[in-house]
Amino acid sequence: MTRGRGWLARVAVSTAALLLAACSSSGPKPTPLEPLTPTISGRQAWSQRIAPVSFPLVPAVHDGRFVVAADDGTVIALSADDGRVLWRANAGAPITAGVGSDGRFAAVVTRDNEVVVLEAGEVRWRHRLPARVASAPLVAGERVFVLAVDRTVHAFDAIDGRWLWRLQRSGEALTLAQAGVVAPHGDTLLVGQGPRLAAVDPLRGTLRWEVPIATPRGTNEVERLADLVGPPVRVGSVVCARAFQQAVGCADVDRPTQLWSRPSGGTQAVGGDADRLFGADGSDRVTAWRTSSGEVLWTSERFLHRGLSGALALGPTVVFGDREGQVHWLAAADGKPVLRLPTDGSAVVGAPAATGATVLVVTRRGGLFAFRPV
Repeated sequence: MTRGRGWLARVAVSTAALLLAACSSSGPKPTPLEPLTPTISGRQAWSQRIAPVSFPLVPAVHDGRFVVAADDGTVIALSADDGRVLWRANAGAPITAGVGSDGRFAAVVTRDNEVVVLEAGEVRWRHRLPARVASAPLVAGERVFVLAVDRTVHAFDAIDGRWLWRLQRSGEALTLAQAGVVAPHGDTLLVGQGPRLAAVDPLRGTLRWEVPIATPRGTNEVERLADLVGPPVRVGSVVCARAFQQAVGCADVDRPTQLWSRPSGGTQAVGGDADRLFGADGSDRVTAWRTSSGEVLWTSERFLHRGLSGALALGPTVVFGDREGQVHWLAAADGKPVLRLPTDGSAVVGAPAATGATVLVVTRRGGLFAFRPV
């Protein structure tokens, strides 16, 4: 990267950070919440607490357990049934990205750009990277895949930490310090490369194909910054994601081709299922699109400027957290609120996660709150 491009990259990262900070600390006042008579039943099943969490954590889910991490290096695995701590470990440095887990191994990235892999609460290995990481590592097939903010993809052997390959992209000056897309699909590794979804051979690290999710528009490189925001939504061969501040779209990765792309400014990950895709834009206007076509099914302005989290599609509902720690269940069919439950009053980070009937949200103060239908 040239000196000029390095400066632009730092500007892009700083601009993105300022945009996110502005969304959370200034601007229009949050829309007051309407009185709500719940039409579905739910309750807090259990809670736990870890250190504060300032990165976009989405709990890893595997075999009825959640794995979460905190700024201070703590990594814990919890039983989804009762919140019991199954194991606890420390990465040895503050954490900036995580957690990825396949049930056996858990992987995080520290502020020192070290990938740290744990097994049963013990540090198995660590490896320092040359660039910052904001995306949770992917652990799959006894390999650990890491997407750095410079869009370079690294692969390691999960057992011994042996470096396997690196896929490095060049020619794009700007990068975004936000969680990107890195996900499995059959024998293919899917990664976000700017506004494109790329398929990578997980054994060799070679590029197979790319499909655009968005066509960036703007008068300069900062305005055209449109990296894909993770985690993506995967339904069969359909993969959907948000392109930062630009669009929401879906691709068929078996064909491979873009299915649709619709303009939508926003910074948080979308959620969805085979029927509908959900997301909040930069003003926290919630939109539902038809997954197959991108048709807008409904929009809701009930939560404007409330700092909504990423979305979780859950049966006939979609779940969001907000910056005041409220957790909202909306009817997937029309967006009407059907249940609202509180946490600790601090912002819900990342996006809710679920296993079975248990939904887990993580707050900025380190609160872990599990909810379940009555």
